[in-house]
Amino acid sequence: ARGACPVGAGSRPTTLLGGGPRAGGGGPSAVCGSADGVIPVVGDQITTKPRLTISESAFCRLPEESLPMSVGGHPSVERTNALLASAGLPGRVRILPAAAPTAQAAADQIGCAVGAIANSLVFTTGAGAPLLVMTSGAHRVDTAALAERLGTTIKRASADFVREHTSQPIGGVAPVGHPRPLRTVVDVDLAAYEELWAAGGIPHAVFPLTYAELVALTGGEELPVA
Repeated sequence: ARGACPVGAGSRPTTLLGGGPRAGGGGPSAVCGSADGVIPVVGDQITTKPRLTISESAFCRLPEESLPMSVGGHPSVERTNALLASAGLPGRVRILPAAAPTAQAAADQIGCAVGAIANSLVFTTGAGAPLLVMTSGAHRVDTAALAERLGTTIKRASADFVREHTSQPIGGVAPVGHPRPLRTVVDVDLAAYEELWAAGGIPHAVFPLTYAELVALTGGEELPVA
């Protein structure tokens, strides 16, 4: 479908951390996820069974070029996965071959349109409060226009401010998993895409979800931001 971001033939390999029925593909070599592990499968041969900390029954299949999961996981990734599971969302975090600090870098590795990348940008308001803006990777945030809509001034936050309020680094900020809930704005232009990809807590991590799921997960205000 137009605007979708399938992970399938021709896309770069990813590693799944957790199960989820939205994972694409299939083929003779795949990865199966369950509540107690991710099991690389080649044909009918089960190889290893690394540890997985998500307590949810799930099953998935990934393309044959997918990589097996690394044992263990980053705390931010595990926290993001746990929150997705508790919210009843099917998407799970996948680890990219290389860091994706920009929307274009993520889109190139996933194989989707850059506009379907839900960038997580943290701003500070005039009162010094954090503001998370989930914007399409296809454009920049018009800070003056958005500030007028919100009735406050805003400016990009420093790396230290981002870490303090999200516990995550710039380039890897997930929509959730922060020490305290953040006021969030969701770019209405993201609604044009059937499937979105958001950061999973570190620059190497992403996960899929829909626009409606993003709004529900964050409790975000739907506004134009460009």
